[in-house]
Amino acid sequence: MAEGERVKFFNTALQWQLDLGARYHKTKGGVFKIWAPHHDSLLVKIEGKGAFPLQPTHDGYFGGEISEAEPQDRYFYQFENGLLRPDPISRSLPDGVHGATMIIDPDSFAWADQAWQLFPLREAIFYELHVGTFSPEGTFAGVIDKISYFKELGINFIELMPVAEFPGRWNWGYDGASLYAPYHGYGGPNGLKELVNACHLAGIGVCLDVVYNHPGPEGSYLGEFGPYFSGTYHTPWGKAFNYDGAYSDYVRDYVIKNALYWISEYHIDALRLDAIHSIYDFSASTLISELSQAIQSFEREAYVVAESDLNDSKIIRVNEEKGLSALWNDDFHHAAHVALTGEQTTYYNDFNGLQDLAKAMTEGFVYDGKYSSFRKKRHGNRAAGVPFEKFIVFIQNHDQIGNRPMGDRLSAIMSHKRLKVGALLCMMTPAIPLLFMGQEYAEKHPFAYFTDYEDEKLMRAVYEGRKREFHREDMPFPGRDAFQNSKLSWDIKAPDCRDIFKLYKELISLRQLYPPKPGLKDDGIKVYFSTQNQWIAWEYQTNVNDWIGMICHLDSKENLTLPIPFIECQSKELLLTTEKVEFTKSKITLLPESAVVII
Repeated sequence: MAEGERVKFFNTALQWQLDLGARYHKTKGGVFKIWAPHHDSLLVKIEGKGAFPLQPTHDGYFGGEISEAEPQDRYFYQFENGLLRPDPISRSLPDGVHGATMIIDPDSFAWADQAWQLFPLREAIFYELHVGTFSPEGTFAGVIDKISYFKELGINFIELMPVAEFPGRWNWGYDGASLYAPYHGYGGPNGLKELVNACHLAGIGVCLDVVYNHPGPEGSYLGEFGPYFSGTYHTPWGKAFNYDGAYSDYVRDYVIKNALYWISEYHIDALRLDAIHSIYDFSASTLISELSQAIQSFEREAYVVAESDLNDSKIIRVNEEKGLSALWNDDFHHAAHVALTGEQTTYYNDFNGLQDLAKAMTEGFVYDGKYSSFRKKRHGNRAAGVPFEKFIVFIQNHDQIGNRPMGDRLSAIMSHKRLKVGALLCMMTPAIPLLFMGQEYAEKHPFAYFTDYEDEKLMRAVYEGRKREFHREDMPFPGRDAFQNSKLSWDIKAPDCRDIFKLYKELISLRQLYPPKPGLKDDGIKVYFSTQNQWIAWEYQTNVNDWIGMICHLDSKENLTLPIPFIECQSKELLLTTEKVEFTKSKITLLPESAVVII
């Protein structure tokens, strides 16, 4: 490859089109392109039409135009030894990860979202969901049916757990085997486009969770085409992509174009990058940096958020390299979880409840270079000066529920009153809030870990591995029952559930009425707490220049009477209470496990 040639890979000119895989052209038929340096020749075998040779072009690529190819045709690539494999850049796999690729004309969908305008990320109210368990149907159409529900609640951004084609009938999505194909069981390409289109017409953005650290253990054929995987690194879940070894430029091309493809062909508004701490890349210019730059300079505006276990603020600091739009803040979750539940097992042993929750609220990271007893080393760096809108906070998400031994939610381990205190903690900080499906009405069903590999030995190995990890013999087998039991009950009419729903609706409305001031940093929030009396209070500046204040009382037995702790908040009016309170401008009395919002 000539010096500087990589630039063409990331060309973000207007009317960008994916040039990998098969693309239908009205006059040329099917236009094919694939990087397959492991092979000297390659055929496209189209069902019912025959086999057609592709021509080697340059640097291990094969390409060609096949006039006989049409939309809905199904094809495999055929290797020299006769082996048939689906396209690694399949737009559709209607028969699953081992079946033939279907040719899709991406221009055939009639988009109606031309008036859609993406709003600033700081205004987002995220709602994370798993398509297969969110609705009885377990499809994209099932999510569309709940759009009016999102509107009633006040949700303006849904976040889909990964939808790339995975093996079997149910999966969290992190075992994706074909990165470009929306899962056929959810509704395939058109189903996803219909969902995004419907959301945009309703004023709701769509974030898609993507997995660029590893492929699933079953059904991924990338390694048979070329050196897509690293010979040096290995992730906890399997093979690592080759991002810094020989030929890694082509692997980056495959992944970065996948990100642009979701934004271009599916009008996705944000990508959530899964576990970037397991994207092993020691290049001077990393994949994350190049991917972020490509998206942020793309013709269609979109955000890039990420999950990282590193507590590294550099990736979200605004700089000349254009960092990530926002980062999931696990430290906030862990501190809040300990404060709410008292649990201190595994990594929760690193957190001290209210003290650490106060630090997470004011400084972003609790572990900012200090020693972690769980990790047995110093961890993280300081996030001082990073705007709060660069953090996404939550008290539940798919990982923090599903990776508990029984997949139990907070509603299974906390009182109704305490759930309401947790709701206020989740929704009323200056950071961007995220809810996990069902949280808004205290769903009782668990969200367990589940998968459906064809290989029974692999299924058994996963199950035994999880039992060893959690030191539990009574864990549910991650198969059909775990999947079915994880489906939402939608029992929202029960009095307690309706009460929680009403509270979340009111909190979202308050947040939208008094949004945090744009660009608010650590000097725009003040936090006060007492570990002895189990209360925490905080105040921050809003976009209307008022300061808003919150007080949470976590003691389960005693009333709390204290002087109003705020310095900036005028404390003239109670905006919301979860239980009855006695309130004057100088003093307040709260019942056990209760919270208030004051302005």
